[in-house]
Amino acid sequence: LPQLPDTAAPPNLSGGAPIAEFLSLTDDERLVCLTTLDESSPGLAIGTEQGVVKRVVPDYPANKDELEVIGLKEGDRIVGAVELRTGEEDLVFITDDAQLLRYPAGQVRPQGRPAGGMAGIKLSAGAKVLSFTAIDPAADAVVFTVAGSHGTLVDSMQSAKLTPFDQYPRKGRATGGVRCQRFLKGEDCLVTAWAGATPARAAAANGAPVELPEIDPRRDGSGVPIPKAVAAVAGPV
Repeated sequence: LPQLPDTAAPPNLSGGAPIAEFLSLTDDERLVCLTTLDESSPGLAIGTEQGVVKRVVPDYPANKDELEVIGLKEGDRIVGAVELRTGEEDLVFITDDAQLLRYPAGQVRPQGRPAGGMAGIKLSAGAKVLSFTAIDPAADAVVFTVAGSHGTLVDSMQSAKLTPFDQYPRKGRATGGVRCQRFLKGEDCLVTAWAGATPARAAAANGAPVELPEIDPRRDGSGVPIPKAVAAVAGPV
């Protein structure tokens, strides 16, 4: 894969290459992660829109170009997947009604590739998972969320918030989360959510860098206006 040159400023992702140059995706498919398929790793952690979590046993057939990693229920889809490095990470769900749930990956027993996973987070009526990832609890990490409103344009009425990850307590698997952003007037949902190691860097849909807000230590504070819509956020590899 092409590598962007190191820079002290936020990188411009327009210097990258389209995913279509490396793999074929149908209209209803999108890329959610890259993984090494290393069988000595603790496996792949997966979270779905309907709140299912799964740790995949690292048993990948060498004679297949494509393979299934989870059996999905009808209407469900993967929202996040990440290769675990130690197995001691915290798994993190963020929902569109601004709930964040974190718990140790050890609470999820590994399953074979065809299995359908298990309950990962308890969702409120009408809510769905917006983001799922795994974070080293010893790392300096942050949570980035953007609030908006159902039925409005992507780049309208948005406020963003950047909060230290350690402000959010661990809870048990399949429980409800804690609020990670308080909605302002005219806001009723999160439109973007991300959690990961610092420094966090964001980009607009055209690849141009987007400046993130200052750190807000309040776990459930409200956001501040951002200059343009954020299409992607990432931390260090």
